[in-house]
Amino acid sequence: MSRVSAALKPRKSPVQARSLATVGALHTATIQVLTREGLSGCTTTRVAERAGMSVGSLYQYYPNRDALLAAVLEKHLDGVAGAVEHVCRAHRDKPVAEMAAALVTTFLAAKLRDPQESKALYAVAGDRGGTELAARAHARIVAAIATMLTSAPDAHFDDPSTTATIALNALMGPVRAWLDGHAQAGFEASLKGHLVRLLTAYLQTHRLRP
Repeated sequence: MSRVSAALKPRKSPVQARSLATVGALHTATIQVLTREGLSGCTTTRVAERAGMSVGSLYQYYPNRDALLAAVLEKHLDGVAGAVEHVCRAHRDKPVAEMAAALVTTFLAAKLRDPQESKALYAVAGDRGGTELAARAHARIVAAIATMLTSAPDAHFDDPSTTATIALNALMGPVRAWLDGHAQAGFEASLKGHLVRLLTAYLQTHRLRP
């Protein structure tokens, strides 16, 4: 475990239903405070108040605010990576057009399930161990996509990892632009269709010649 990860490690992991509910409430409250107050205004006091508990209860699970933020970010990233890993396993040996459509659909569903959560956590991802956590999730997703691509019956990829990295970043860019408010009205409604066409065309450049 790296020095950063050790410093941000929770005091304990919830096991019983009551503990799970407490941690879940803290995570929800953290997102709500981040959304309303921003990173600078997200304090353990405000999070505990929002969750309806004492700061002491918060400290039973997290030694400081940054450990709490890291835990919330890790849970979010794990959800996205897990969803992509699942769909990639399910679409092995499928044509690349089906792979592209499934990957876009799953990635957008995971990232935009709660847009406010995704947007709020971008502030955490660049600091407080977030860079390391994001890198781990990115590596998991790239590996899953690359493995799926190598199974395509209608295409050959000389460097599946590079192709997977480009594909993933092609998805991340437009999603980040929309969450940051750098897109015109109606962008979200047409985003899936554009990304499916983009990714399909890119992957099909590797199609096997008859």
